[in-house]
Amino acid sequence: MSQKYLSPYEHTCLRCEQTVYQVDKVGPLKDFSFFHQGCFKCLVCGSKLTLRTYYNNQQDQDDKEVYCQNHVPKTGPGTLDGMSVGIKSALSAPRTNHLVNDQIRGSGKGTFDVDALGIKTALSSPRLYEVESKNRESLAGKFDASALHIAHGIKATKLQRQYRIEYAERTMDEYLDEDTQRHLEMRHRAEEDDLYRQFAIKRVEEETNINQQIQEEWEKELERLTSRYQHDMKNRRKKISTEDEKVLTVRHQQERNNLEKNMTIKLDKKKESLTKKLLEQERAATAELVEKHSQEMLELINEKRHELARLKSVYDENDKDGYVTEELVPYPTHPPPPTPPLTDKIEIYSDPSVFADLDQVAINVAQEDQVTFTDLVRLLIRDCHSDVEKARAIFRWITVKNLNNMTFDDNLNADTPMGILRGIKHGTESYHVLFKRLCSYAGLHCVVIKGYSKSAGYQPGVKFEDNRFRNSWNAVYVAGAWRFVQCNWGARHLVNAKEVPKPGSKGKSDSLRYEYDDHYFLTDSKEFIYEFFPLQPEWQLLKNHITLRDFEELPFVRSLFFRYGLYFPDEKTKSVLNTDSTGAATVQIGMPMKLSSSLIFHYNLKVFGGDVDSYDGVSLKRFVMQSVVDNIVSLRVHAPYCSAFLLDVFANAVTPQEYLTGEPMKFKSVGKFKIVCKDLQTVMVPLPDCASGEWGPMKAIRLFGLIPMTHKDALLFSSRELEIQFRMSRPLTDFMATLHKNGSEEKKLSKYVSHSVDEDFVSFHVQFPEDGQYGMDIYTRELTSDSPSSDKQLLTHCCKYLINVSKRN
Repeated sequence: MSQKYLSPYEHTCLRCEQTVYQVDKVGPLKDFSFFHQGCFKCLVCGSKLTLRTYYNNQQDQDDKEVYCQNHVPKTGPGTLDGMSVGIKSALSAPRTNHLVNDQIRGSGKGTFDVDALGIKTALSSPRLYEVESKNRESLAGKFDASALHIAHGIKATKLQRQYRIEYAERTMDEYLDEDTQRHLEMRHRAEEDDLYRQFAIKRVEEETNINQQIQEEWEKELERLTSRYQHDMKNRRKKISTEDEKVLTVRHQQERNNLEKNMTIKLDKKKESLTKKLLEQERAATAELVEKHSQEMLELINEKRHELARLKSVYDENDKDGYVTEELVPYPTHPPPPTPPLTDKIEIYSDPSVFADLDQVAINVAQEDQVTFTDLVRLLIRDCHSDVEKARAIFRWITVKNLNNMTFDDNLNADTPMGILRGIKHGTESYHVLFKRLCSYAGLHCVVIKGYSKSAGYQPGVKFEDNRFRNSWNAVYVAGAWRFVQCNWGARHLVNAKEVPKPGSKGKSDSLRYEYDDHYFLTDSKEFIYEFFPLQPEWQLLKNHITLRDFEELPFVRSLFFRYGLYFPDEKTKSVLNTDSTGAATVQIGMPMKLSSSLIFHYNLKVFGGDVDSYDGVSLKRFVMQSVVDNIVSLRVHAPYCSAFLLDVFANAVTPQEYLTGEPMKFKSVGKFKIVCKDLQTVMVPLPDCASGEWGPMKAIRLFGLIPMTHKDALLFSSRELEIQFRMSRPLTDFMATLHKNGSEEKKLSKYVSHSVDEDFVSFHVQFPEDGQYGMDIYTRELTSDSPSSDKQLLTHCCKYLINVSKRN
């Protein structure tokens, strides 16, 4: 198997030879070996092993495999050969009661296990608290790392130790029973019920007051109208005709109707204003109560954690055999201050598939009804072994629930997930408040952060001068640092189903797939700042804080930008670009080399602030030239007139096989830019009307393996005759080229271009009829045995060139 580069946080499983990530890692073990948790089984019988029950082969130092107690190769009856296991110096070392082996395992992940050192018998012997009469000494009082030949293991474990300290967590069942937690929840629910009753009472009171005010105003205005009408009728009764009297009566009735209409509108506006005012007050009160309840829940959990720690401390003090189990560094009792994380998200996990089983648990739990939050969270985190996994389970449950589409039945049982989410129904609960609430039940510190976001409706260059783009999100303390979570933006939709299955329904669930955006789970602060700006600078979690103006000027990018690993080669790239005197401005985007062969870009250009996407009957797309050089994508915009334009950049990762099918591809936006042209000294003409997409031969290289031999740039300068040659690295057939020129018909130009194939080389011959700017499209298809060569429907666009023709070239 060829060795590939692995980061310090990635290793290869000894059993299946696949990459092992941190959340699924067992090791390092013998000779710095690692296993997946699922692969950590006896080589002989396949029984599942733990770090307390596995054995290594002590007869063969080259055997890194693991065995159960019954199948491990034996060294011989009743003997312990110190030389055979490399611990001779350890056996002869002076005995000391106060020294312990600092390599004894803790959590079971990323630790150096004592069984690999051949001292399983020492740990499995009876302990003091189990047998009072026994007070044995260890076989050796001190183990020397150099004597054990594991110095390399200790060095490697330094990385693992940090991971273990930050991630490892005991299961909640070990220190807090459900009844105790549920009892506190019931008290919280009673307080919450009381708060909602107060909301209801206040709403009724305020609505009654408004109705009364409007009624009083209505009566006064009506009395004024009636008095005026009676006065007019009294003064004119002897002088006016019956017809005039009818006119006065009709006018009075019309004024009364208008008054009633105006009063109704006024009442509705006042009620709307009151509802907004009360809702803001209720949200603030709910958030304050959730904050109080979360703190109390965390205090209960921390108290129980400390009780377990004290018991563990007493246990260790009574352990006289010279070995103690390394205690986990506890999760912080109080929320630490906001500081930038020392590690990036990729060092926690690089592929969301590591959470596949955990995500499925969250999806399954979301389809059922739980009586309390305690029940809900216990189900979500029952298989979690770290604070990261707990946060993940909660995040996925919320994103599956899709709270924005929740509907509530008035007769809904209060003891259901929908019933206990009363805040959603009242409009006072939200994704971030719910995430904080559930995190507290799992024992995790979580805060709600308020600020601005580049959310729906935002366009590059817009100033944050009002409350239009105010937003809230979370930071949760996991993996030893505060990390961002945005459940609302992470929530997607159900795929392959028109609606979410009803609770308890069976059958269809196997065919469903829940989409979500993993970018918004534990997002790195250097990426999060592109879309979210907190009101409190310290919650940027950046080493160097930026201003609101800086935030406005940052390029407007979306999660897909970071998912593809895109970046800006010019760090000074801004969301608004000004053109030069020729109307030109260029946007450059870098992509990882590993994706340069599969990532395809597209673009759209329209007038900023509207839907106009053409000029003088020509698509504005023809004023953009997209090209790729190495791993840099360039989009050069030439504004046809002085105005502001919106450039939307799209991307999609496809394989050559997917592209060659000719099926339409779905592109998603990765970023938007505002292009401002204030001064134009040159008349710009559109590019020739070629197929959409990038210019140049890079597309032919990536997708067709067609190597340019003569012209490697997108823009060519040519005389009236031109030959372009490619080499085929795999079989292609049915080549075709078309010429385009503004003001000329394609049919008339077709006779000026031809091609020839000589073994692995294909050459395109062009004789241009006149000087000017031309575009040339090249088409081809793969040569396959199951498709006849005459099938022109499979022709796929290969690449295109922009050619400036002049006799002087």
